[in-house]
Amino acid sequence: MDTQKTSPTTFNWFRKIAYIEGWSYLLLLGIAMPLKYFAGYPFAVKIVGALHGMLFVVMALLGILVLIQYKKNILWLAKAFIASIIPFGTFYQDREWKNEVNSLIPKKTS
Repeated sequence: MDTQKTSPTTFNWFRKIAYIEGWSYLLLLGIAMPLKYFAGYPFAVKIVGALHGMLFVVMALLGILVLIQYKKNILWLAKAFIASIIPFGTFYQDREWKNEVNSLIPKKTS
């Protein structure tokens, strides 16, 4: 891949949405679902679940764009998907994604 011609913009958006999606998943599992099943407030799951679902779709679409734009392989996308269904997975995976983004930034030579 020619790093001189590839801007990390799409990848950065993917990382941001994945981060927010990770938090929405934790809110869904840790707050909304207990409110539904233990306190009788199913509305919490409807709100947080819908938000989480939208973020997941956006993350998946951005993941496909990253796959195409940065010439990643399908295993990269599968790993991103698995990280999104494991609590805290996107936070853990973000360390690797950050390194990948940093490798896309051209090094300045003096």
